[in-house]
Amino acid sequence: MRGIHRIITLAAATTLALASLGCGHDEAELATADLPPLTVRTQAVEQVAIARPIEIRGVVQPAWRSAVSSRVTGPIIEILVEAGDRIREGQPLLKIQPEAITGQVEQASGAVAQAQAALALAERNFRRFEALHSDGAASDLELDVARMEYERARGAVEQAEGALQSVRSVAEEAVVKAPFDGRVIDTLAEVGELAAPGRPLVRVESSADHEIWLTVRATDIGRFQTGQRLDVLLDARPDLGSIEATVREIIPSADPATHTFTVKARLADASLMSGLTGRALVAGDTASRLVVPAGAVHRRGGLELVMVRAADGTTRTRAVTTGRKLEGHRIEILAGLDEGEDVVVNAPAPVPDGTPLEVSS
Repeated sequence: MRGIHRIITLAAATTLALASLGCGHDEAELATADLPPLTVRTQAVEQVAIARPIEIRGVVQPAWRSAVSSRVTGPIIEILVEAGDRIREGQPLLKIQPEAITGQVEQASGAVAQAQAALALAERNFRRFEALHSDGAASDLELDVARMEYERARGAVEQAEGALQSVRSVAEEAVVKAPFDGRVIDTLAEVGELAAPGRPLVRVESSADHEIWLTVRATDIGRFQTGQRLDVLLDARPDLGSIEATVREIIPSADPATHTFTVKARLADASLMSGLTGRALVAGDTASRLVVPAGAVHRRGGLELVMVRAADGTTRTRAVTTGRKLEGHRIEILAGLDEGEDVVVNAPAPVPDGTPLEVSS
């Protein structure tokens, strides 16, 4: 019984002490001994309108991504890159056996030669009939037929040359090249496999520019506009701090499954890797908040304490609950203070309640 009585007495004393600290509002028991005055600066608790930021989650994406393919059909004879390699625009990525397309080029070249020979013959024939027609030895119909054959032969040459140019452009794709500066993400084929038009062979992405694609709820999409500046924090790179981003595009239609919109923002830091997750901070709804200088809050044993100047010019220590840190070295107060109360802003630590305060200018 004695042990139980001791526990009850200790609990009651603890409860009384906490009540005196947290609920004081000038009700705390004052120190009985004479205390020397403390010279301090004070500032009134202010109520200000603050827009609480909203965090929007997103994933870092490259500005450009491509699955490179070729219009050439043939077996792959050499792969020149592997995943992770840095590449430059125009750099060869892999080679396709060129024999089949080489035959098509030769065939198209032969067609051009035949068309040019036919054109030369048609032109000589047309010039002959022009001379005969001027001497009255050829009729108008014969001249018109010779002119038609000449124009047809000239059109055939242009058609054959166009076909040759098209085949040559395809032949150049026997060596698959990088479309832009960046890095290789993956190779999608092996040596000996058959390349075909439209089949992805190498996946590449740009490394110079990155974006963060934000997933935005329908209720928040109105907070974004093109050109807007955002502060982005990356989960895996806290060492980078806040990264500036600029809204580049707002997808106007929502995902039918999640009812969310996608907002694409260009990141200022070019050294990032795609796939990183992060969050962007945007201004939320405005609400009135109590704020004090950050230097007025002292942390002791898990408690947040503020010294208040009472009506009689002495101190009262008050337990408070703080919120976010704000610009201008201020901090939000969620509970424990009222607007207009004077708090001590430059004391090194809380002093006993009842300590006289001399306010300096």
